[in-house]
Amino acid sequence: MPELIITNFNRNFTGVSATAAGVVRQQAGRYDLALAGHALPGCPAPISAAEALRLSRAAPSGRPFTIWHVRRNPEMRKALWARDVLRLPVQIVFTSAAQRRHSLLPRWLISRMDAVIATTDRAADFVPHVRAIVPHGIDTERFFPAMNRDAAWAETGYPCARGIATIGRIRPEKGTDRFVAAMLRLLPDIPDVTALIIGRAAKSDRAFLQNLKDQIAAAGLSDRILFPGEVAPDALPALMRGLSAVVQLPRYEGYGMAPLEGMASGVPFVATDAGYYRSFSAQGRTGLITSDATKDTAEALRALLSDPARHAAMSSAAREAAEVHFSIQREADGIGAVYDALWAKG
Repeated sequence: MPELIITNFNRNFTGVSATAAGVVRQQAGRYDLALAGHALPGCPAPISAAEALRLSRAAPSGRPFTIWHVRRNPEMRKALWARDVLRLPVQIVFTSAAQRRHSLLPRWLISRMDAVIATTDRAADFVPHVRAIVPHGIDTERFFPAMNRDAAWAETGYPCARGIATIGRIRPEKGTDRFVAAMLRLLPDIPDVTALIIGRAAKSDRAFLQNLKDQIAAAGLSDRILFPGEVAPDALPALMRGLSAVVQLPRYEGYGMAPLEGMASGVPFVATDAGYYRSFSAQGRTGLITSDATKDTAEALRALLSDPARHAAMSSAAREAAEVHFSIQREADGIGAVYDALWAKG
C-alpha cells in the first residue's frame, strides 16, 4: 500500500501539472508513492483513480493513513469521497497558489482538507488550515544555463540572432496582447530579435488570437513574432537555454513558473507585478518588474538587451537565486515536513 498518492486528473499539461511533476520526481526517491490519473513527464507510470481507492483501503505499513496530495477541484472531490464516504484511512493535503478569493465550491472543498500548503503569504490569506507556506521550486538539473547562448538559440531553428518569449495560455488574463503590443514597439528598433508566443488558445479565445495575428501582420512582423504553439515539457529546457529574456505580462497570476524556469536557465525576465514575480526579481538583480504600459515594458527590454554586461550579471544572479532560494529540493523538503507532521499526529 503506498503511503502517498499524488493526483493528476487533468489530461492537459498545465502549470499545475508542471509544478506537480517537479515535486513528484523528487518525492519518488523519498516515499512509497503512486501517481493517480494522467501521466507526468519523468514520473512513475500512473494508476487509475479506482486503483488509488483500492490501494487506500488499508493503512500502509508503518503509517496511520495514506496521504492524498491534491491540487484541483476534481481531485479534492475524489479524495473526500475516499475519506468521508468510503471511510478509508486517508488524509488530504491541498496545495493552493491562488491569490484571490476562491468561488463557493472550491472554498467548501478546501475547508474540508486536513492540511493546506500555500505557495505564498498572499495565497495563504485566502484559504483555511494552512500548515506551511512553501514556494514552488524549479528543477535546476533539468533547467540549466547554456554554455553558449548564441549556439543554443541557433539550435532552436528560429530566425534572428536572439530570442525572447512569453509562455502560457493565449488569452487576455495572461496578457498576451500586452506582449504583442510591446513587441510591436520594440522589434522595429532591434532587428536581431525574434519573439515567441508559446502556448495555445482555447476555442473561446480564438478571436482574441486572430486579432493579435492581424495586428502583427499589419505591422509587417509576422516573420519575427511567432506562434509555435505549445512546447512539449521535455523540449522546453533546451528552448529556455537559448532565450535572452522571458517576458510575462499577466493581468492575474497565482504563482507563475515561467520566470523561474528562465532563471534556472540563466535567463533574466521582465514581468508585471503579478504572481510571485516580485519575489523572484531580487530587487532587480534577476528580473525587472514593469508596469502594464506598453512603453514601460518595451523600454525595460530595450535597456536589458542593449547592455551585455548588465545582461550577463542578471543571468548569473538569476541562476544563483534559482539554486539557492527556489530549488525543487527545497519545495519537496517543505512539503515533506507537512506530511511528517500529519503522520506524527496520527
